[in-house]
Amino acid sequence: MKKVIIALSVLLLPLLMTAQKQWTLKECIDYAMQNNITLQKSRLQKLSATEDVKGAKGALLPSLSASTNQSVGYRPWQESGITTVTNGQVDTKVSKSYYNGSYGLNAQWTVWNGNRNYNQVKLSRLQEQAADLSVQESANSIQEKIAQLYVQILYLTEAVKVSENSLETSRKNEERGQEMVSVGKMSKADLAQLSAQRATDEYNVVAARSEISNYKLQLKQLLELTGPEAFDIATPESSDEQALAAIPALMDVYEQALATRPEIESSKLAMKSADLQVSIARAGYMPSINLTGGFGTSTNSRSSNSWGNQFKTNFDASAGLSLSIPIFDQRSTKTAVNKAKIQRESYLLDLQDKQKLLYQTIEGFWLDATTNQQKFRAAQATVDSEQQSFDLLQEQFRLGLKNIIELMTGKDKLLQAQQNKLQSKYMTMLSLQMLNFYSGNKIQ
Repeated sequence: MKKVIIALSVLLLPLLMTAQKQWTLKECIDYAMQNNITLQKSRLQKLSATEDVKGAKGALLPSLSASTNQSVGYRPWQESGITTVTNGQVDTKVSKSYYNGSYGLNAQWTVWNGNRNYNQVKLSRLQEQAADLSVQESANSIQEKIAQLYVQILYLTEAVKVSENSLETSRKNEERGQEMVSVGKMSKADLAQLSAQRATDEYNVVAARSEISNYKLQLKQLLELTGPEAFDIATPESSDEQALAAIPALMDVYEQALATRPEIESSKLAMKSADLQVSIARAGYMPSINLTGGFGTSTNSRSSNSWGNQFKTNFDASAGLSLSIPIFDQRSTKTAVNKAKIQRESYLLDLQDKQKLLYQTIEGFWLDATTNQQKFRAAQATVDSEQQSFDLLQEQFRLGLKNIIELMTGKDKLLQAQQNKLQSKYMTMLSLQMLNFYSGNKIQ
């Protein structure tokens, strides 16, 4: 029996370890970078773009193809046939059906087409770089979402502790109220208010825990974690000094973001691609030169020669140089050039729009960091003041000097001050992390 218990313990240990694992922010980001489905799809698009580059390079090479055609014919009213002489005898054979075979080997090489093929290679390379930048954009977006969810969970975890402390205080007040009712120092109506306050605090704790579970579920989905295993995050030590750290200058962050963010570089690549599209379209005005060559032969069953002789005597080889000069193409080339120019202007507007959006995003984080840091400083003093006030209220309530309304009001003010302090603290820390991230650094 002891051996069975030991064996089961060994088998269940990995499951228990998995269930008890607490994910750090770095572990969440690293795991998502490898397993997030959206990110994996972006990487597949990058691989597809790489294949397009190889295909464009391959188009610079000559093409070579082999062909054959085998056919059977039938002439029902055929009267003449093949006459052969064998040992002095004349033999005439009329064959109404016959068999043809042809064989060829052909090559073609585009010598010049207005540099369209070479520009296509350059365009494919730019598209490959754009696909790589798209992967980086997806990765950045996922990291931001993970950081936001992680901080929300940390904030709510501490908020639950504050709510639990408030609930414990409400229970003690309720117990004290019951004692005062029993000795006739408090009415049952006042006790009912204390009981209602305790029930409200219980609801707030349950609601906060439910909100934590919801954020954890969203975080699991980003990490592509499935299954009933418990999921929890590590709670790093956080100090008030982290929320009071220096806020970087807005324009410094913006200038660094312009130089490092993939969405900006992607828009710049789009403009370069548009320039190449213009060059490719203009190639329609230029002549094209193609070099061709081939070998071929044929056989026919109606011939008196053997298959081998026919194959040899019917063999021919050819080589040629073709020149195509566009004269009138129904304005298709001019239309293509103009549309490529219009597309470039559109990409320029996209770049300006992304630069504006980037500035708005960074300015939003900067304002949040500045505002919440100021709120945090004010909340620190408010919490201390409200705590002292509530402690005094409790003592006065115990002595019968304060009524139930004053006690509950003081408790609500203290709880609100504590929640404000926590919220401003974690929102400041999150905004500082985002400003650091947009400056080109890793989320920590």
